[in-house]
Amino acid sequence: MIEALKPKATEAFVRIFGSQPEQFYQAPGRVNLIGEHTDYNDGFVLPCAINHGTVIAASKRTDDKIVLIACDYDDARSEFDLNQPLEKKEGDEFWSNYIRGTTQALMNKGHKLTGANLVITGDVPQGTGLSSSASLEVATGTALCHLSGITLPGSELALAGQSAENDFVGSNTGIMDQMISACGKDDHAMMLDCRSLETTPVSMPEKAAVVIVNSNVRRGLVDSEYNTRRQNCEDAARILGVKALRDANIDLLNSHRESMDEVSYKRAHHIITENQRTTEAAKALAAGDLTRMGELMAQSHISMAQDFEITVPAIDILVDIIASTKTDGGVRMTGGGFGGCVVALVPETDIPAIKEAVARQYPEKTGLQGDVYICQASCGAGVIASKA
Repeated sequence: MIEALKPKATEAFVRIFGSQPEQFYQAPGRVNLIGEHTDYNDGFVLPCAINHGTVIAASKRTDDKIVLIACDYDDARSEFDLNQPLEKKEGDEFWSNYIRGTTQALMNKGHKLTGANLVITGDVPQGTGLSSSASLEVATGTALCHLSGITLPGSELALAGQSAENDFVGSNTGIMDQMISACGKDDHAMMLDCRSLETTPVSMPEKAAVVIVNSNVRRGLVDSEYNTRRQNCEDAARILGVKALRDANIDLLNSHRESMDEVSYKRAHHIITENQRTTEAAKALAAGDLTRMGELMAQSHISMAQDFEITVPAIDILVDIIASTKTDGGVRMTGGGFGGCVVALVPETDIPAIKEAVARQYPEKTGLQGDVYICQASCGAGVIASKA
């Protein structure tokens, strides 16, 4: 699906710049199978890259300007000079902050970047929790480094993207989204230790499908509530006397219950149990045990609803519809919460029944339409063939 974005980017590049692009770059979005909000608590996550992402058509410039064209925003243009301080943009140019922030992070590490024309397009649904922003950041880092003759490991590209989110855009995200976009592997999920950045590929079961359903509930509260949840977790870790909630267990949590308010306790309970579920899920996935994966995904969703309080009624309804339809595997909310998507890992034979149930029952119960995506676990960011 990412390959299909190249003609669109090429057409825009030729029309605007009057020449063929020198090179194409891509970075995928992601879906997280399990391990929600554990990443910024130094914990464990189990995402996979998906075959939806960002493509950039690019050529070097002879000056030190970066000129950006966003195909998906009616060829919106933004530009900046690498020799001048980078300013955060508002309004119609806000989208460029993810690119500006990634550029700034790379330069802060001492990398000398070349000027470039970048034409950007993507097919990750925005505002759904599938990491369109991380895909854009990692694609940007990949393009700028390659054009500038710089070779960086995927983890460094991921950290640059995270810095763009945290330090430039102002969203306090963890490292998961950028790491899986940079380092994903075909037909594998990735077990990521968010403290050490150690990654372990985990093979996906044969004849299993990753089904993503967009609830079409726009995640209007996600930025403020995400940052609030992060603060809740930091407060709980401080009470427990640990660096991060990754270092706590249930016994420690319960021994401090009297000194914690109910909100801090519930948030910590989710993180501690979610880390346990994620490590178990990696083992179940590697063993091809969809039944155990289903149990763990169900527990994760309940914890997100009750302890972390980040689901909404439409998401819970979608999860119930799919759970009542599938024959094996699991389903849960995925992403930051307050709308967005659910993810199901199910036998391929369940796909028609899930599509039918979502198409019929979801509008009846919510008045909304659900968009269904059948995804493949895909490779991470890289250079793609120059020919359009």
